[in-house]
Amino acid sequence: MGGVTSSMAAKFAFFPPNPPSYTVVEGDGGRLRMTGVVERENVDVLKVKTKRGTEIVTVFVKNPTALMTVLYSHGNAADLGQLYELFCELSVHLRVNLLGLVTQFRVHSSFINSHHWVFTSRAQTRAGLDRARARLT
Repeated sequence: MGGVTSSMAAKFAFFPPNPPSYTVVEGDGGRLRMTGVVERENVDVLKVKTKRGTEIVTVFVKNPTALMTVLYSHGNAADLGQLYELFCELSVHLRVNLLGLVTQFRVHSSFINSHHWVFTSRAQTRAGLDRARARLT
């Protein structure tokens, strides 16, 4: 019975919009942008590949007064289009640059509860951050 309960809970707990609330398109000059959100000059949209070949969309919000950059990494229950305004507001109020990304994983209770999930999440986030940093500098 516990297996049925946990798999049902996973179906209700992880419900990103399908399809996502945004799409990534190429804008003027080859710059990527997101549809469904307000386009801002201080926001870069990047696609980065992890070591495993997974493509991750990242949003980099630049703040000219920032002394540091915050990495905001979120899992399955999020959508970059829904987090976009939050990222912009956090960047302003905290006076930081913000690199936001949403990692996507297979949702299965035994996978989520394992240590493998934690290490996969960290590795994928780190790889995305490294590739985004290389493209932004």
